Amino acid sequence: MTEFFLPALVELSNPSVLLAVFSGTVVGIIVGAIPGLTATMAVALLIPVTFSMAPLVGLSLMGGVYCGGMYGGAISAILLSTPGTPAAAATSFDGYPMAKQGKGGTALTVATWASFWGGTISTIALLLMAPALAKFSLRFGPPEYFVLAIMGLSSIVTLTKGSMVKGLISGFLGLILATVGMDHISGYMRFTFKIVDLYDGVPFMPALIGLFSISQILDLTAETRIVEDINESIASIKRSRLPEGLSPTIARGGIIGTIVGMLPGAGATISAFISYNFAKQSSADPETFGKGNPKGVAAAESANNGCVGGSLIPLLTLGIPGNSVAAALMGGLMIQGLIPGPELFTKHGAMTYGFIISLFLANLVFLVLGLYLAPYFAKVTMTPNALLIPGIAVLSVIGTFAINNNMFDVWLMIGFGIMGYFLEKGGFSTGALVLGLILGPIAEVGFGQSLIISGGSPMIFFERPLCILLWVITLLLMIPAFSGHFRRKGKIAAKQGE
Repeated sequence: MTEFFLPALVELSNPSVLLAVFSGTVVGIIVGAIPGLTATMAVALLIPVTFSMAPLVGLSLMGGVYCGGMYGGAISAILLSTPGTPAAAATSFDGYPMAKQGKGGTALTVATWASFWGGTISTIALLLMAPALAKFSLRFGPPEYFVLAIMGLSSIVTLTKGSMVKGLISGFLGLILATVGMDHISGYMRFTFKIVDLYDGVPFMPALIGLFSISQILDLTAETRIVEDINESIASIKRSRLPEGLSPTIARGGIIGTIVGMLPGAGATISAFISYNFAKQSSADPETFGKGNPKGVAAAESANNGCVGGSLIPLLTLGIPGNSVAAALMGGLMIQGLIPGPELFTKHGAMTYGFIISLFLANLVFLVLGLYLAPYFAKVTMTPNALLIPGIAVLSVIGTFAINNNMFDVWLMIGFGIMGYFLEKGGFSTGALVLGLILGPIAEVGFGQSLIISGGSPMIFFERPLCILLWVITLLLMIPAFSGHFRRKGKIAAKQGE
């Protein structure tokens, strides 16, 4: 590696490469902040554009879009409760309550620093340990993916703010919706009602935008603006600083994001929810999560940006993309005639390490832009709802339609928005529903494939070392949640007895 480091820096100092990193990051932030427009879409659209570029310039442009897009999703999630990307859904749980409390600038500052350090941790892992970590990710088979999905689903317990029963019902509803479409193993159509648009399952982005954006629009109609005390809000934006005590949460989130990002098909959304769960369970005040705790924002953002470098580890070393954005990046590599594998780190070492270092620069770019522009972003919360509601509605419709150019997605988004509004009013958890919708297919496929491998024996989930480790972690995460729940019930019963 050391013999390629200096040539990589020389190639990276080319003004065209630096311009590609900067412009890619800016475009990524904008795309990530607009609901429905994802980094995957932006990278895929850039592939034909990069064909005529030098390999490092093209890859740096796409890498900048990837990093900026993962961070940009937090902006709309915090300010409008409308996640720009699926990975930012967990960010909205505490980010939006902070914005409503007049701490939108602080929430954006936390998200920016957490995203920066999460991305930096994963890029260091990519730079130093790519081959070893790629081999580790290959040890994950269908049984491990099933148990990993169960570990993610255990977060439903922590996402529940009120009744645990209602939280579990919400998660179960998400799992039911995840079964819509073609069975991945048998090919049998389920609950599609002969609607062609549902053959591939419930489209995730329209559902996400509906549950978090349209339901929020309906909720905002009862208020004049997001933040009532405008003068206090402006003052808090001007003096917003990073709260103390977030370093362990950010470091843990970056590591979780890197590990989960390496696993093909897992992705940033799962890592954000798992990191959020870890942060809440290890906190001394878990009851404040979901009400505006900065640790919730830090945990989610450090994890989803940690997936950037993590997803590139198996891609560059083995040719196995960790998620959909990495798959699009693989297309960018192939179009340049670069085949993932050992040759990237030997024959094309200077270019490969230059690309990895460009990810550091992209993180630095969005750090500077995020910190400088956070006060201006946060002023969105002071816009009167009479102007804000139509704006959110237009962005939601355009973003949803742009995914597949399909009006069915728009109607589905509206339906999920209405359902989400009534679920929230009834004390149910839309976050738990989204989690079930995300993890349902992963759990189902892992379960089915595992039983095929074992000849129908469920013991396969308890015999493999990694499965046992994941079960232990899941149980350790569940113990504090249930003990806290029963303690609260005991206190309520004691007060009623008095």
